[in-house]
Amino acid sequence: MHQEISIMGIYNLFESITKYISEAVFRIFGPNDDAYPATGLQPFSDDPYKPRRADW
Repeated sequence: MHQEISIMGIYNLFESITKYISEAVFRIFGPNDDAYPATGLQPFSDDPYKPRRADW
């Protein structure tokens, strides 16, 4: 009986580890669940960047 409990414990541990890893993989590689608003094109109201030569 004691051996059945330890085998069952190992099985449950293995099952929980597998579930934890598979949920993480699904979250990383699954579809997005982001709910960002559609903002569209943002206006630009400043001068463009012009790289200048430093006078050393």
